[in-house]
Amino acid sequence: MRRQGMKVFSMAIRNLQRNRRRSLLAASSVFLSIFLVIVLQGFMDGFLDSLIRNYTKNETGHINITTAEYRERARFMPVDTFLEDYAALSDAIRTELGSIGNTAVIAPRIRFGVLLSSGNLTRQALALAGDPEIEKKLLMLDKRLLPGGQYCDSPGTVIIGEKLANDLGLSTGDAIKVVAQKADGGIGFKKLKISGLFRTNVNSLDESVFQMSLNDAQSLLAMGNGTQQLSIMLPASENSASRAASLSRQLESKGFAGLSVLPWTAIGEYPKIVAMAGAVYFSMYIVIALLGAFIIANIMTMVVLERKREIGILMSMGMKKSNLLSLFLLEGSMLGFIGAVGGSIFGLAVTGIFSKIGFDLTSSMAGFSWPLDNIIHTRFSIGAGIAGITLGTAVAAIVSWLPSWRAANLPPVEAIRSI
Repeated sequence: MRRQGMKVFSMAIRNLQRNRRRSLLAASSVFLSIFLVIVLQGFMDGFLDSLIRNYTKNETGHINITTAEYRERARFMPVDTFLEDYAALSDAIRTELGSIGNTAVIAPRIRFGVLLSSGNLTRQALALAGDPEIEKKLLMLDKRLLPGGQYCDSPGTVIIGEKLANDLGLSTGDAIKVVAQKADGGIGFKKLKISGLFRTNVNSLDESVFQMSLNDAQSLLAMGNGTQQLSIMLPASENSASRAASLSRQLESKGFAGLSVLPWTAIGEYPKIVAMAGAVYFSMYIVIALLGAFIIANIMTMVVLERKREIGILMSMGMKKSNLLSLFLLEGSMLGFIGAVGGSIFGLAVTGIFSKIGFDLTSSMAGFSWPLDNIIHTRFSIGAGIAGITLGTAVAAIVSWLPSWRAANLPPVEAIRSI
């Protein structure tokens, strides 16, 4: 059996060398398709990574921690339930995260509704409160400040959407009165200075949002050293779910009870949209691979027609149908394998280069000024190369099966008589 297998293998190699131009054409088609699959996958994965990064840094973090009670009423942004000593909790989180704890970004955040007033004018607004230095890296509203404005680094200062400021008749340097319900149910009041106006060209932000420091929000809401939530940005979004589950168990064992620790994938509808996009892209990869392998199917059909007499002679000499089927399947698979290896190597080279330099999409998003990280880095993965080789070889084998089956089932006498 082993000798027969080696014989079939050597025959397949010789047959591919009989018409090298045709073999090169078939391998090139798979090369191109797998190359496109690897590059597109790297870009699309990088694009999805960018979507996840921008969503998590602005909204949830890769892991989001609140009280269980807050989680149940999160859409109302309640201020009467909060993490009372977030500093101690942050220290425990860094310890439990181990080696990545030093590079993780832990952002304390409070979001709540307020009334803003200036003179006789009053407007409802959404307050975003956090550590100014951290939020420069996450929300990045400092990058959309109008000329003459400064970020809200100093105590008692805020930055406010341009349209909201216009509605209140305010400008940089003016004072604004903020009224909100405190954590104890009372009414909190604070007078703050507008240090800058921001413009994102997103009406829902420019018309109703302002940002303040965490300390000012804690004072306004009588939260002490508390915060509504901790948004944890990890070095990468992978394994967020398993890390969140492990972190929840570890924090509970250390006495931090009543917490809700969730990965970004378990919050809201956005993760479902990302997963759907990933499924669509995967189906595109399969279609591209099939288009490339289609040429192999045509070539194998031509080969069977050209080699009918040879097939008949081999069968009359006692070659089994199974060996004949294996011979033609092996020829098609080898063409796919050779092309897939080349396509994967070159595809990985391209994705490796752009994983370092990235694609800057800032100019193409000029009309959308919400501060996003617009540099998309392709995702370089050796696993993608291995998957590309497997995909190209498997698809080539599949499309080669029907011509190979026909060859194996030709009547010997009819095959020999064919011209």
